[in-house]
Amino acid sequence: MTKQEKVQHIITALERLYPTVPVPLDHRDPYTLLVAVLLSAQCTDERVNQVTPDLWKLAADPASMARQDVDAIRAIIRPCGLSPAKSKNIHRLSEMLIEEHGGEVPASFEALEALPGVGHKTASVVMAQAFGVPAFPVDTHIHRLMWRWGLTTGASVEQTEKDAKRLFPREKWNDLHLQIIFYGREYSPARGLDIDKDFLLRECGRPAEIRKWEAAKAKRAK
Repeated sequence: MTKQEKVQHIITALERLYPTVPVPLDHRDPYTLLVAVLLSAQCTDERVNQVTPDLWKLAADPASMARQDVDAIRAIIRPCGLSPAKSKNIHRLSEMLIEEHGGEVPASFEALEALPGVGHKTASVVMAQAFGVPAFPVDTHIHRLMWRWGLTTGASVEQTEKDAKRLFPREKWNDLHLQIIFYGREYSPARGLDIDKDFLLRECGRPAEIRKWEAAKAKRAK
C-alpha cells in the first residue's frame, strides 16, 4: 500500500468511525477554549472538564480573570497540574488580551503564540476549533499513530505536523486531527495495545510495528 493509498484508507475508516467530531474540551467561546487548552498541557481532557466549571464561575472572560488574584486561580486549577505556572499564564494572558486585543482572542497564530503559556499546538487548536482555520495540532496520539502508520519519521512533533499537512488534504485537517486522537484513545493506546482491535495498525502499519505487537500477543498467549 502506498502512502497515498494509506492516507485515503485512513480517512475513509476514520470518517466511518467518527462522522461527527465534538471538541473534547468543554468551552463557551474562544477565550474559554484558549484557557481550557492551556490547562490541558500534561493533563487529561476529562480532568480539565471537571475543573473548568468552577473556574468559569470565578471568571469566564479576560476582564474578570484579570481582576482575580493569581492564588485564587491556582487554587481551582491545581488538579490539572503545573498550577503555579498555569495560573500566572492565565492571569497574564487575560491582561494582554485586554491591553493588546480589545478583550478578544486574536485569530492569528502569531498573536496567539505571543501570549504567555501559548505554544504552537495550543494556538493551532484555538485557530482550528474556535475560528475554523485549517490547522493540524499534533498531540502524543497523533505523533504515535503517524509513526505506527509509517507516515512520518517520528523525529519530532514538528516533523510529524509537516508530514501530516503534506499528506492529508487541507480541508480535512480540522476534523482529522480530532478523529486520529479519538482513534488513538479507543483503538491504539501507547500501552496495552491489542493488535486484534487496532485494525488500522494491521492494515496500514509499519511491518516492524505489526511484528512487534504480534510477538507480544503470542507471548501473552503462552
